[in-house]
Amino acid sequence: MPNVPKEFQRASYRYDLPQHLIATHPISPKENAKLMVYERASGRITHATFKEVFSFFPRDALVVLNDTKVMKARLCAHTPTKRPVEILLHHAMSPTSCLAQIRGKVRPGLTLELGQGYSCEVLEVRKDGLRVLTFRHEGGVLEWAKVLAMLELLGHMPIPPYLKRLDTNADIQDYQSVFAKNLGAIAAPTASLHFSQSAKEHLLQNFKHAFVTLHVGAGTFLSVQSEDIRDHPMHAEFVEVPPQSWQALDNAKYILCVGTTALRALEHYKRGLSHEPCTLFLHPGNPVKHASALLTNFHLPESTLIMLVASMVGLEKCLELYKVAIEHRYRFYSYGDGMLIL
Repeated sequence: MPNVPKEFQRASYRYDLPQHLIATHPISPKENAKLMVYERASGRITHATFKEVFSFFPRDALVVLNDTKVMKARLCAHTPTKRPVEILLHHAMSPTSCLAQIRGKVRPGLTLELGQGYSCEVLEVRKDGLRVLTFRHEGGVLEWAKVLAMLELLGHMPIPPYLKRLDTNADIQDYQSVFAKNLGAIAAPTASLHFSQSAKEHLLQNFKHAFVTLHVGAGTFLSVQSEDIRDHPMHAEFVEVPPQSWQALDNAKYILCVGTTALRALEHYKRGLSHEPCTLFLHPGNPVKHASALLTNFHLPESTLIMLVASMVGLEKCLELYKVAIEHRYRFYSYGDGMLIL
């Protein structure tokens, strides 16, 4: 792509990751996870652990946290001919219809059996590949609140597919942040997974903080398909900044975001987009403007998340930091280690 600057070429965000550095389970205790600290002003890189994370937080920082809660959004179903189908439920479209991804071929009008008297009907197969469903129990149509109750009964934690394993009972706790409050995400805000209950209490007692809600959707983690990243359409995600956070966000001079989703919610709010779903794609051509620092994990190649990191540190430095992380055997992705960009 000779006419497209390097920082906008999808291929620029590839890197080679040894398979053994993909974390399939979290470190225990959480404080033992590795932490790379990169100071942009000096260029210094420090290797530490999450035991020391608060010593790197500037004392005057406003820490922004995403309080979304992960739904048990993965459902196992079967067709009338007993063919297995996997459903990943996204969110409500209306009081009685929901948006979902389905692994397996389905057509409008098809009914899928879920067990214990529950079923769903495929109402629509959209051009983007997502499906619109309606759920029933014993023949009666379910509204969203009852769909959520069904997920608690029949659903599985939607751990990322690259983990290449089934979810376990441990994932119910491990894949849920200690800050989780508002149910609606289909993936965890992974930077928050590094905090134990005691770390949460220390943070809330010792640092100014503000909560936002961004229900993480599949769009956050989907790989970019377009060769020019600027052509990538972001899936819309529910975002809410509660009134009790407004003043803190409006007046803060130094904002440290715990996770890319907290950062995107902040940028969405500060750019005056609060009345809209979040479709904000941050990359070197649309860089972070309002966050001063970011705590984040190490992300998949060619994902919008690594492009967000590049928008803060530049493409070359981003790739250099990832190279350093690989050389120092940091663990990657959702259950992996973290990086603090100051």
